[in-house]
Amino acid sequence: MKKIGLVVKEISEKQIKTTLKDSGNFFIIKYSGLSSPDITSLRQSLKTSRANLFVVKNSVARRALKDSGLEAMVKAVEGPCGMIFVKDMPVEASKILCTFSKDHENLKLEGGFLEDRILEKKDIEAMAKLPSKDVLRAQVVMALNAPISKLVIVLNQNLRKIVVCLDQIKQKKEKVK
Repeated sequence: MKKIGLVVKEISEKQIKTTLKDSGNFFIIKYSGLSSPDITSLRQSLKTSRANLFVVKNSVARRALKDSGLEAMVKAVEGPCGMIFVKDMPVEASKILCTFSKDHENLKLEGGFLEDRILEKKDIEAMAKLPSKDVLRAQVVMALNAPISKLVIVLNQNLRKIVVCLDQIKQKKEKVK
C-alpha cells in the first residue's frame, strides 16, 4: 500500500500533465510572502479570464514539466511557486497578473509558456499591454472601413461640385432673362 503523500503527488502530477495538454498556456509565479486572502483574491480575479492558479510541490511540477517536454521551464520552479493555467484568454490573464504584481510586491512573475513559445517576465509584461480582442477587432474594422469612407467622401464632394456648378449656371441664366 502506497503512502498517502505519494498518492497525492501522483494525482497532482497527472493533473498538471492533463492541464498542460488541455490548455497549452501557463504562467509561473512566485508568491512567497503573500497572505492567504491575497492568493484567494488573485484566484478570483483569474477566474474572470478562465485561468486557474495551481499551487503544487516543486518536485511534482518539475517532473510534470520534464515529462511534457518543457525542460526549459524547470529552472523557473524554485521556492514557493504557482502555475497559472490559461485556456482562452492569456492576454487577459497576463493583465491581471501584472496589475496584481504591481499592487502586491511579493508576487513575482517568473515566466510562462504560450503556444510553443517560452515567455520571460518582460514578454508577459509586454503581452499585458496589448489591447483586448474586442479592441483589436474594432481597430481592424476601422482600418477596413477607412478607405471606403474616404472614397464615399471623395465621390460625394464631386457630386456636390456638380450641383454647385449647375446651380451657378441656373443663376446666370436667370440673370440673363
